[in-house]
Amino acid sequence: VQLQASGGGLVQAGGSLRLSCEASGRTFRDWDMGWFRQAPGKEREFVAAIRWSGGTTVYGDSVKGRFIISRGNPKTTVYLQMNSLKPDDTAVYYCATTARTALSTLALSSSYDYWGQGTLVTVSS
Repeated sequence: VQLQASGGGLVQAGGSLRLSCEASGRTFRDWDMGWFRQAPGKEREFVAAIRWSGGTTVYGDSVKGRFIISRGNPKTTVYLQMNSLKPDDTAVYYCATTARTALSTLALSSSYDYWGQGTLVTVSS
């Protein structure tokens, strides 16, 4: 299983970016996918997750109302639309995937089996 994250870059506060995560290597029809981020000197933080069906999404409190996670068609690609970006959003963003898991555990990094390499997002003030 390979996950390839892309779309990071430098953006001014208030701007937008869209991250992509493309999965390959096996069938992903029933796999949930999530985004996490890690800022320098901080622990990894849950950002958003989406159910295999695309019908259920979960967001971290710090990004609710600003970020949108969605799945492409076919469902091997997941997007993270990031709006109203703040300097505190600066981090390396990682996508991850797991075989269908309980909704209550989607925000836990330990629930995920495979991780991408990360893409850096820098928000300037």
